Amino acid sequence: MTKELTKEKTINLESILENHSIVLFNDDVNTFDHVIQSLVKYCKHSEIQAEQCAHIVHYNGKCLVKTGNIAKLQPICSALLDSGLSAEITKN
Repeated sequence: MTKELTKEKTINLESILENHSIVLFNDDVNTFDHVIQSLVKYCKHSEIQAEQCAHIVHYNGKCLVKTGNIAKLQPICSALLDSGLSAEITKN
C-alpha cells in the first residue's frame, strides 16, 4: 500500500468517525460570561473562540461548538447540560 493511499484511507476513516456535532442553543437564562467559561472549560475553546460562539448563539439562536465521534462528545455535552446550558448532539 502506498503512503498516499494509506493517508487517503486514514482521512476517510476520520470523516466517518467524526460525524457528530454539539450544537449550543440560545436561552434567556445564562450570561455571556457563563457560556464563555463553560465553552473554555468543557470544549477546550480559547477565550476568543468561546466569545465568538457565544455571540453566534445569541444572534443566530444556535452554534455548532464541537465536532467529533459520539463517544467523545457525550461527556462534553452532558457537562454543558449539567452547567445549565442548552445543547444537543446532532449527526452531520
